[in-house]
Amino acid sequence: MPKLSATERAKLPDRAFAYIASDGKRSLPINDEAHVRNALARFDRVRFESDEARDRARRRLLNAAKRYGIVPVGFVTGQLRSERRAPDLSSLPTGTVTFLLADIEGSTALLQRLGDAYATVLRDVRSQIRSCVRRCGGHKVDAHGDEYLAVFVRPGAALESAVDIQRALAAYAWPRGADVRVRIGLHTGRPTLTDDGYVGLALHTVARICAAGHGGQILVSTRTHDALPTPPAGVRLTPAGSPTLPGIPTTEPLFQARAEGLRARFPALRR
Repeated sequence: MPKLSATERAKLPDRAFAYIASDGKRSLPINDEAHVRNALARFDRVRFESDEARDRARRRLLNAAKRYGIVPVGFVTGQLRSERRAPDLSSLPTGTVTFLLADIEGSTALLQRLGDAYATVLRDVRSQIRSCVRRCGGHKVDAHGDEYLAVFVRPGAALESAVDIQRALAAYAWPRGADVRVRIGLHTGRPTLTDDGYVGLALHTVARICAAGHGGQILVSTRTHDALPTPPAGVRLTPAGSPTLPGIPTTEPLFQARAEGLRARFPALRR
């Protein structure tokens, strides 16, 4: 494949590149079939500024491959394998931690409505959550199906991340006018970190708390509430009820996070 000269690159429009950095530097030319194939091969060597930038570049590259009739089976397989890679357990915190579990509400109905486009929605939801978690100092634990589990050393950071996630998803332009909402549960405990990940009642509890909520809602356990020296600026915690959580031996009050940009009114908690 002939290499583009500086003059030839300069004449190409921005749409002829899969990735444009914030400083204007353009990478991965996709102006013809040969360059698209080269970009597919070189994609994992590029250092992207963020996960969102990587996802945008991947979409542009896949669209270009489709335009030239290229079926990038190896590329797609490699990307999926990368996303499914197990987390580095050595980086996960131990002792008292706070779990954040996010789950897409009504995912089956969304899948039926959107069809193939649901895969894009799921990827974008995960990307938004992942960015908010990282920005607040959290760690991804697992992501499967419609759920995303993260862990934080500080409960305040977990709550801040949850608020950021709801704001980001509420402002996102979803395909076909879809109404995509996630419910989020927060719980603090002392799980055991094994070679396979966390185990302990705290994991089961955060799952039950998340399931009790509704799309757009953030539910916080009593333990997380009590562990907070003070909520993040602009965030209030108000009583949300004391539902019976299946499989959890004790019943404790839950709290709802309220902040600007978040929905405030929801149906009664699920039981």
